[in-house]
This record gives sequence, structure tokens and C-alpha cells, in this order.
Amino acid sequence: MWCGRVALRRLQRIAVAPLNLLSITGGLPGAVQREASSLPRVYITRQIPPEGLKIIRESGQGIRVGYTPDVLTDAVAELTVALLLTTSRRLIEATHEAKSGGWGTWRSLWLCGYELANSTVGILGLGRIGVAIAERLKPFKVKKFIYTDVAPRPELASLIDAEYVSMDELARRSDFLTVCCALTPETKDICNKDLFSKMKNTSIFINTSRGGVVHQEDLYEALSSGQIAAAGLDVTVPEPLPTSHPLFTLNNCVILPHIASASYTTRNTMSALAANNLLLGLKGQPMIKELKL
Repeated sequence: MWCGRVALRRLQRIAVAPLNLLSITGGLPGAVQREASSLPRVYITRQIPPEGLKIIRESGQGIRVGYTPDVLTDAVAELTVALLLTTSRRLIEATHEAKSGGWGTWRSLWLCGYELANSTVGILGLGRIGVAIAERLKPFKVKKFIYTDVAPRPELASLIDAEYVSMDELARRSDFLTVCCALTPETKDICNKDLFSKMKNTSIFINTSRGGVVHQEDLYEALSSGQIAAAGLDVTVPEPLPTSHPLFTLNNCVILPHIASASYTTRNTMSALAANNLLLGLKGQPMIKELKL
């Protein structure tokens, strides 16, 4: 144990040597300044014991992180509405029938789906994207918007005249339930057997947030048993979802390859913001959008 402590102190002295020189000389000589500027940049992906973390903090540089929020709100909202309509009006099934020769004489209930008019739309996680989705659905004569979140969000809710409800009530009342929440330890698998069992058997479930918020085995059971009418997913676990996954066998499940932000405008805006963040960060200037670590 004693030898271990001696070795640890020696490593600490080696690691902080340039910083100690700074305190002795009152400034950085040219050679030391060049050495300091070439210190390694270290990105730590998980929590490590404090002694090692202290050494890295004192001898390396923290890495600045830029990100691209806001710019994909419109694209994700549009794709969510498109996925909702595709699923509720059974467009993939209809396209297949037209191509494969299933289109015969008129039948009164063939390929019937569900309308947005006079419906209740539930939003799980009301943020920018949830509001943008509701704004796009309003012209379809939706009767009511309801939402749940970790707490009421009156300012955002007032923009779309949405009512705050419990998770159970969201499940019971929603004709269309769209998931817009972030993936956190609290929301992982939050859309599970308990949620699906409370939903109407005519309900449509849409997820364009993160695959991890849905328990996919429970979703498969709900869809295959008729517990809910249909589902549309832009996100899954894993990604890509293996083509052998049971969800792909269901006619009432539409799965997209995570393309919510895939518009030319959004992807170009994202790339420009990322590039500008990078250049400003390298110059030591404030980034346009920087993650505060």
C-alpha cells in the first residue's frame, strides 16, 4: 500500500510539473508555453476515481463541445406528422396492395384507417418539437391536445391550448400518442406494457424521439394482439434494426431508418452550425451553441 501511495504521488508530480513551473516563474516562458499548448486534450466518457481525474484535469485540457439544437425542430415535426398520417391511413399497406394486384373491386371497409378530425392527440414530453407537431396538426381539426411531462409547462402549453394530464390519462384519452421526450434513466422503456394496456384499441402510437423510451417487445405484443391499432417509428433499438426483428413482420407497424432530420435545409444548417462552432472553439471564442460541461 505504501509503495502504491509513493507511486501515485510521483505520477501526480510528473503530471503537474508544467503548472508548478508557472507558479514559480510567475509566467510561462516561451518553451513552456509551447509545451503547455501541446498538452493532450482528453475526453472522459464515464466517471472515474478522483485521483486519476485530478491528474487529468491538472495536466490536460478539457474539450469544448458544440452542438446543433433548434435547427431540426421543423424537419422532425414534419416527419412526425408524415409518419402519423402514413400509419393511421395505412399508406404502406395500400401501396403494397396497388403494386401486388390486391386492388380489386370496391369494398366498404377495405384499408380503412383513422382520421385526425375530432380526435385527441397526446404528446409525451412537451418541448419545441411537441409544440411544432401540434401546430402542424391543428389544421386537421384536432379536437384536443393533451400532454404529460415531468411537470406542467404552461407557457408552451398555452401556445397550442394543451391540457396537462397524468401518464395514465394520456394513455387512456389519446387517439394519437406521439412521443417527444428525451431519453433519460427515468424515461427508458417508459412506453411499455403498462402504457399500451391503457390505450384504446383504435389508438395510433408514434415515436420520433429515441428508441430507448419504448420497450419494443411490449410494443410488438400490443400491436400483434390488437391492443393498439398501429405504430410508426423513426427510432429503434438497435439502429439499424435487424431485418429479422418481429416488428418488421407486422402490417400495422411502419418503421423508418431514423430520417427525421433528413431534409436538405436542415442538414445544411446543421453542418454550417457545426463548422462555425468548431472554428470559434479553435479560436478560443464563444461558440454559437456550446454544451456547458
